[in-house]
This record gives sequence, structure tokens and C-alpha cells, in this order.
Amino acid sequence: MKRQAIVLSLTIAAMTAASLANAATVLRVSHQFPGGQGDVRDEMVQLMASEVEAADVDLELQVYPGQSLFKAKEQWGALVQGRLDMTALPLDYASGRHPEFSATLMPGLVRNHERAQRLNDSEFMGMIKQVIEDAGARVLADAWLAGGFASSQQCITSPDTVQGQTMRAAGPAFDEMLATAGASISSMPSSEIYTSMQTGVLDGANTSSGSFVSYRIYEQVTCLTAPGENALWFMYEPILISERSWQRLNEEQQQALTAAGEKAEQYFAEQAAELDQKMVDVFTENGVEVVQMSQENYDAWLEIARDSAYRNFAENVENGQALIDAALAVE
Repeated sequence: MKRQAIVLSLTIAAMTAASLANAATVLRVSHQFPGGQGDVRDEMVQLMASEVEAADVDLELQVYPGQSLFKAKEQWGALVQGRLDMTALPLDYASGRHPEFSATLMPGLVRNHERAQRLNDSEFMGMIKQVIEDAGARVLADAWLAGGFASSQQCITSPDTVQGQTMRAAGPAFDEMLATAGASISSMPSSEIYTSMQTGVLDGANTSSGSFVSYRIYEQVTCLTAPGENALWFMYEPILISERSWQRLNEEQQQALTAAGEKAEQYFAEQAAELDQKMVDVFTENGVEVVQMSQENYDAWLEIARDSAYRNFAENVENGQALIDAALAVE
């Protein structure tokens, strides 16, 4: 009996060891955007999960959308500390820790989708990605989203149209520009815009075309300023992985994840401009007035931005002027 017990114990131990050896590595992926509702950022992550599964390298991505794992602005800290494996994150949300990231939501720095794609391979993005890597993360997929303004008070076109309105602007650079133009500022992630407008905390907001639709903000506003040819608002929202999590993967898993990131980035690039038109269509269908910013109004905003956000960034952020110069050097 004793011998049988020993044999049984050894058999169970061997089976357990084999099971553990064959168990897939699981990476937890957090983001703030609605899951399964057509938000392209969620679709990017889900695409990566499908591609990794198909690669059959004992790797699984468990996706937690809608802030179900971490709150929007908790994700960066959790990522670089190794408490979170991956995230799809508006990078400017981490500008409190790394002020350089405000350059990825700087008024007028991108302007259109074609230029956003050129920025991805530029010295400017090389400098941004170096800050990301030094902090303990790395980029798996680039994504730039255009955005606009929406208000329950009046159409936001020229700078004087924000005077007296309480605005959400997403990051420090837009906060400074809007405050200089006469708006009051209330900071929050895009996932809180709807409730804040519903309760009267906000009169208007800046956010991406994707978020305007996903969060149903058309239910709370009377006018939308769409990106059009003069998109003042562009935001970098990459898919990131913790360096600690990356180093836990074997070479096959790293290759599969890199390939999945490339497919997700390509998918997003194909969808980006369509997001803007989808936003216009949805807002129009829901009775919201849709306008675009004229060249004259765009230039007026840019002048305010240069005297406020650009100047402050150049004077107070390490390599601030160098980052702006590197971005402007991209044709």
C-alpha cells in the first residue's frame, strides 16, 4: 500500500508538472474603451488576441475592456510596475509622470492622417519611444486618432467660441490653449465625458472621433466640430506591453506578438480616416449640427497654442523644444 501511494504521488506530480509545462502564458490586456461595440481600439486588441491564438505558441491575451481591470489613468503605472501586461492607452494620460508625452497631443502638430503615418517612423517618435522604453514599456502597435470639439452651448470654431464654456480637453497642452482662449477646464478621461455633460459639469469636450461615437456623446451635445481638412486635435494611442512581461516570453511568443501588433497597426491605419466620417454620419443622424474649422480659425487657434502650450512645453519639459522641432521637421 505504501509503495502504491508513493507511485501514485509520483504519477500525479509528473502529470502536474507536464500540465504546467504545457499551460499557455496568459497576458492581461486592459483598456478603457467599450468592448464589442465597434470601437476600433478594442478591435485592434481583439485582433491581436486572435492572431496570437492562431500562432499556436502557448500564449493567450485576456482582454479587459471598459476599465474592468484598471481605471483609465491607472494603467500606465500598473504597466511599468509589471502589475499589468498590456494596454491600449492614450499616451498623454501618462504625461503627469512623463511630461514629454504631452507632445503626442499637441494642438496642430499632426493635422491629418497621412502626416500621422509619416510621424510613426520619424525622429520625433523615436524620441517618444525612448522615453517609453526607459520607463519600462515598449510599443507593439502605433495608432493616431483624429478628433474634434463638441458642445451643448454653441459650435466651437474660432477661439472666442469657447469663452465661458467648461471644457474637457484630454491633456495639458489643450488645457493651456483652451484656458488661454477663455474656457474653464475640467480634466477627466474620455469615459467620463458623457456623465459630466449629462450632469452639467461640462459644456463641451475634445476627444477622438472613436470616443465621440463609442461613448454616445451625440446624445448630450448640439454641435460637433469635425476634424475635416484642419484637424487641430490628434492623439497617439498605442498598444503597449510591460517590459517585464515582454522578457517573460520566449522568442516564438515575442515574434508572434510582434507580428500581431503589425497586423493591428495596419488594420487601424485602414480604419482611421473612416472613423471621422462615421462620427459625422452618426452625429448627423442624431440631429446634431456638424461643422468644420476653417483655415482662418485653425490658424487663430494655432497662434494661441504657440504662445501658450508650445512655449510652456519648450521652456519646462526636458528636450521640449527638440521634440517640437523634430515633429515639425516631418513634411
